[in-house]
Amino acid sequence: MASSMRSLLSDHGRYVKSFRLFLENSTEHQCMLEFIEKKLPGIISSIGNGRSTINILSVGGGAGEIDLQILAKVQAKYPGVIIHNDVIEPSVEQITNYKERVAKTSNLENIKFTWHKETSLEYESRMKASADMKKWGFIHMIQMLYYVKDISATIHFFHTLLEPGAKLLIILVSGTSGWARLWKKYGPRLPLNDLCLYVSSTDIEEVLDAAGLKYQSYDLPSNMDITDCFTEGNEKGELMLDFLTETCNFSQTAPLDLKKELMEDLKNLECSKNIGGRYFFNNNLSAIVVESSI
Repeated sequence: MASSMRSLLSDHGRYVKSFRLFLENSTEHQCMLEFIEKKLPGIISSIGNGRSTINILSVGGGAGEIDLQILAKVQAKYPGVIIHNDVIEPSVEQITNYKERVAKTSNLENIKFTWHKETSLEYESRMKASADMKKWGFIHMIQMLYYVKDISATIHFFHTLLEPGAKLLIILVSGTSGWARLWKKYGPRLPLNDLCLYVSSTDIEEVLDAAGLKYQSYDLPSNMDITDCFTEGNEKGELMLDFLTETCNFSQTAPLDLKKELMEDLKNLECSKNIGGRYFFNNNLSAIVVESSI
């Protein structure tokens, strides 16, 4: 591996640009919103249990786009109930964006928001050091388990915080997605980064099975238009390549043989489909709903 290759996460500005481009070119949020619209009402049907207050914990809540959609469904299911929505998010920028989004959104009067500027591990350490660990009716971890050191320990800890009848929702890339295939084949040849793990729903299900936890998985079909990646020098294409490989300036810094092989695989049916001359990368997600033990 060429020494000039470095992780995309080492350049926050470029990471944010590539991530925004990914959202623009993919059906990532659309497939999540469809899941929230169609499946979430049934999933949260047990979390109220006649309570006057529902506690929700968002782990890695980002800028709140998906969180507010989830909260709208909880409000609809439990009208008039007070909701305490706590958000764990290490990025100041994301928390600021989240607060601005809340300020512009109506009908949130019965929701109390609390933001914790920390990682999930910092939150875990703080809770374990305190005398009283708060319990939650619903915990969600959306696209964040790539950024924890110990996935099994993280899932175990947050699962212990569930109230009776509560649910833990995990959303991340599917084991059948193009991501999983790319990571499996090219992970060892891409920049090592202790901030990000190559993990898919298959790995999470193995952790849950080993722990004997009851869960249900849902497929969330999604794609990403990566056609621009195949036009040499296209700025959008290069940013998307960076996002796909988690590598800063992949096009310029990757060894030629690696770049050639990876570009060919991106066109492969295992990773993408060619529809009308455009390439759509398999961005399928999985939603895994874990039951409380009680």
